[in-house]
Amino acid sequence: MVPNAKLCERFRGFYPVVIDIETSGFDPNQNAILEIAAITLKMDEEGFLAPDETLQFNVKPFENAILEPTALAFNGIDPDNPLRDAVDEKIALEAIFKLVRNGIKANDCTRAVIVAHNAHFDHSFLMAASERAGIKRNPFHPFATFDTASLSGLVFGQTVLAKACEAAEMPFDHKQAHSALYDTEKTAILFCEIVNRFKRLGGWPLPHNEQQAKADTEQP
Repeated sequence: MVPNAKLCERFRGFYPVVIDIETSGFDPNQNAILEIAAITLKMDEEGFLAPDETLQFNVKPFENAILEPTALAFNGIDPDNPLRDAVDEKIALEAIFKLVRNGIKANDCTRAVIVAHNAHFDHSFLMAASERAGIKRNPFHPFATFDTASLSGLVFGQTVLAKACEAAEMPFDHKQAHSALYDTEKTAILFCEIVNRFKRLGGWPLPHNEQQAKADTEQP
């Protein structure tokens, strides 16, 4: 155990933020973000991760975005439904980026990193939307991500989110899947379980880190 563990020391200064994005297709430059959710993480004094704050938005397709019928059928989103109470992608991103920057500062981190299931997909859409909206202060690393599909393949032998959750003995409601908020909540819990399981097995802190932490606490 490392007393007073700090989140900034766990991932070389990175501040992990779990993201899920539902879209109108696979091309981040032509297809629109329709839903986005973000969950920040916190660390207790013993070094265990847990979900923290949550933001979720329904998003209006940007002008001239291509809405693929197959994508809409898959995620069940009707972009024209007035009950969605959707906002422009810039408004959604600016709110999420503000939350993330506050978390970076509060935890003495240097930059945020996206945690997502098949993270390249969500990262590419987030970066394209940020550029399209003209947002200059993007707190996320331009290419680094933490991919829970890869981590789940290593730890549980499963790469599909639902199957990975089931292997981790986490309940998963298939009827709620492909909602940005639900998938983000499940991905956040899954990522925390992977990190915490590695710690419980003795994988963190590394031996030399633990010795250094002990030496630091013993100094007058």
